[in-house]
Amino acid sequence: MKKIVEIPEGVNVTVDGFKVTVKGKETIERDFYDQTFATRVKIQTENDKLTVSSESDKRKVKAFVGTLAAHIGNMVKGCVDGYTYKLKVCYVHFPMTVKVEGSRVSIANFLGEKKPRFAKILDGAKVVVKKDDVIVTSNDKELAGQTAANIEVATKITSRDRRVYQDGVFITEKAK
Repeated sequence: MKKIVEIPEGVNVTVDGFKVTVKGKETIERDFYDQTFATRVKIQTENDKLTVSSESDKRKVKAFVGTLAAHIGNMVKGCVDGYTYKLKVCYVHFPMTVKVEGSRVSIANFLGEKKPRFAKILDGAKVVVKKDDVIVTSNDKELAGQTAANIEVATKITSRDRRVYQDGVFITEKAK
C-alpha cells in the first residue's frame, strides 16, 4: 500500500520519523505519531514527492496511510495558497452585530438577547468582518474550518422553531 503526495516548487518538506514540517510562504509542523501504526507505516521524501507506505494490507493500516497522505497534502496546499471560509450573517427579527474582539468573535443582539454570544478564534486563523460577511483565513485547513464552525455554532438556535427563526451566521463558501 503506497500513497504519493506531490510537492510543488517553492515548498520544502522535511520528515523526522512521524514529524512532518512543510515550509512555503508559512511553516506548518505536525506530529502524526500513533503507537498502533508506528512500526507498520513509513513516511519518506524523494525529490519532489512524499511517499506514505506500508507493507500491510490490513483495512485499518490502509485507512491510516490514506489519512496521513490527505493531511500532508492539505498542509502542502495550505503553505502554497492558504484556506478561506466565507460566512454570511443572516437575520430577520433583530439586527445583530458581529465584531472581532481580540481572540474571539462577539455576536451581539442575536434574537434580541441582552448578552452577546462569543466564538473562539484559534491561534493561526484570522477573522475579518465586512458588513454582513465574515471571512476566516488560515494556512492550516483544520484551524480555518474549526474557527468557522465555532462562529456558526455560536448562533445555534434552541427551543425555537427553526422554520420561523432562521437567524444566524452560516458558512456559505469554502475556497482554496
